[in-house]
Amino acid sequence: MTASPETPATASPDAGYAPTEHTTPTRYRDRTFYDRALVHSILDEAYVCHLGFVRDGRPVVLPTLYARVGERLYLHGSTGARAQRMAGEKDPGLPVCVTVTHIDGLVLARSSFHHSVNYRSVVIHGTAVQLDDPDEKQAALDSFVDHVVPGRAADSRRANAKELAATSVLALDLEEVSARVRAGGPDDDPEDLHLPHWTGLIPLTKGYGAPVPADTLAPGIEIPDYLRDL
Repeated sequence: MTASPETPATASPDAGYAPTEHTTPTRYRDRTFYDRALVHSILDEAYVCHLGFVRDGRPVVLPTLYARVGERLYLHGSTGARAQRMAGEKDPGLPVCVTVTHIDGLVLARSSFHHSVNYRSVVIHGTAVQLDDPDEKQAALDSFVDHVVPGRAADSRRANAKELAATSVLALDLEEVSARVRAGGPDDDPEDLHLPHWTGLIPLTKGYGAPVPADTLAPGIEIPDYLRDL
């Protein structure tokens, strides 16, 4: 489903996130938005983000699970992961760039140059810190589970001490944030409108299949309502 952005890139900080040098684009400024509701909706709909940072002088980009709780993003990892170790070693933390992208449609133009995709994306700049507070860490792990399937955390065993010790969580506050959206059909050049090539939009949609029970599921355990709601 393609979002219909209504907040211009010149929105005031009171209406959303304040633009910074890191979140102000040099091209297609009309596709850039700072509206909090739009940013939150894009983040909440995806499951995987890409975490970028610099390691030994070289850029590294890793896919990882995440969850948003208010104005904070939690990033999941193991205690042995390089990003988690670096965030714990550095003061005040690890400078990162986090991105999330949805592809909503394939845009087919008459010319190859104007082919495109409709998308919604969020880019977050900031400093990720390792969570030390055990209560916030446990709550963050619950949020990962509920982010994937709302209601699942209450219907599963919480992490025990051994699992908590093996898991690392990075926290990144949503401060330097921007969203970019491209919606609509192809934008052909006027001189190409007579060309005999099919042009238009191929929408992409996300769907869920029927739940498949595990072979070890005990008899009599029915599919819970929160899974039926998917």
